[in-house]
Amino acid sequence: MRWGSLKFRLTLAATLSLALALSLAGFGLTILFERHVERRVVRELSNHLRQLVGALDIAPDGTLSLVAPLADQRFAQPLSGLYWQVAERGKTPSLRSRSLWDEVLTLEEPPGHPARGHVHRLEGPKGAPLLALVRAISVKRGERRIRLLLAVATERSEVTKATRDFARELVLSLGLLGFVLVLASWAGLRLGLEPLEAVRRRLAGVREGTARRMEGRFPEEVTPLVEEVNLLLDAQERSIERARERAGNLAHGLKTPLTALRAIGRALDERGQDDIAREIEAHITAMHAHVERELTRARMAAGHGVRRHGELAPAVRRLVDVMAKLPRGDALSWEVCIEDGLTAAIEAHDLTEILGNLLDNARKWARRRVRILGQAEAATGRVHLCVEDDGPGVAEEDRARVLERGRRLDENSPGTGLGLAIAKAVVAECHGTLELYAAPLGGLGVRITLPRAHAGPAGRNDA
Repeated sequence: MRWGSLKFRLTLAATLSLALALSLAGFGLTILFERHVERRVVRELSNHLRQLVGALDIAPDGTLSLVAPLADQRFAQPLSGLYWQVAERGKTPSLRSRSLWDEVLTLEEPPGHPARGHVHRLEGPKGAPLLALVRAISVKRGERRIRLLLAVATERSEVTKATRDFARELVLSLGLLGFVLVLASWAGLRLGLEPLEAVRRRLAGVREGTARRMEGRFPEEVTPLVEEVNLLLDAQERSIERARERAGNLAHGLKTPLTALRAIGRALDERGQDDIAREIEAHITAMHAHVERELTRARMAAGHGVRRHGELAPAVRRLVDVMAKLPRGDALSWEVCIEDGLTAAIEAHDLTEILGNLLDNARKWARRRVRILGQAEAATGRVHLCVEDDGPGVAEEDRARVLERGRRLDENSPGTGLGLAIAKAVVAECHGTLELYAAPLGGLGVRITLPRAHAGPAGRNDA
């Protein structure tokens, strides 16, 4: 998954959204849990407060006392965290639990005179925050009534600790849930974006020449895009076909006048007008080379559709048989070292065009031997085809120049200097490379690298 890809962006957006949602959910659940624990603590304090009210007694002399201790033993343990206190409003507390020891709670009269008490947050012994339930009651002392404030309190650390433990477990749970949800989102995105990946693969097949159109079943949201691309491919194919026909017609139309001009040049030569004849011949040769080049280009443009699989060994052997019948061809030793079944993703006539130029070049310059090697490179999925001779070769500093159009190192040799240039152009059109090197035989070596052919819908077409 690459940075900037749609899958990465959607996954990142889903992850951030889930993280935000789970964070808010965790924060909200923690607050709800804290309130729930606090309400439960308040209910316990309410029970203690009812016991305190029930146990409170006023003697005839007005002295306050408890007829029975409260049930929870923590009230009798100093600084246990659970406390009670009874005080007359505005006066020093009359009664308090042993757990308070020498501390006193500062109480405020609850508003509204609630029957069940009012929750206060107080500061307890040693500054510990307390959660207190305070209730005001009116009792008769002699001839008058007095107002008492009764309070039961517990340290709020119990609520805080329970909330902290809950939050810790909640974070772990939500983290695991978030991880599972992110994986599910990623799987859903991958499944949802698979049609786009299928479109990419189909387009790659069209680009590589293994398919002419985008075929297959696609979701209805993607189908309009596929149909538009197919219409564009059809229009491009028709345009290329028309351009190829025009270029072919133009080139073939020029071949006849060129042939006539060449005949005129020979006639002038026979009449002794050598200078004019050679000048005409030079121009005709150049024009003929350009016509051949345009014919090659037109044929390559027509081959931009489905790329057939060209088998190398049969094509090389047929061309070697042809070269052996040409001048000097029968005097050379032709060695073909290519394993059977080795194929390249190239049209048969393109393969013939490339090998024809390379073998003809080797025939002209070899002294005794020409060797053709072919092998596949499994790691890269490429095929290497090498043509080597034992001729004079080409110096390293001149190799780039001989690949230029019309460039010949020996101007006295026959030819137009377009053979290697055309071969390089055809190889490039087939998504390959061509390079020159010093052959082990002593002459020039030409290495062609092409994509290896794989079985596909285009079928197979041996060269």
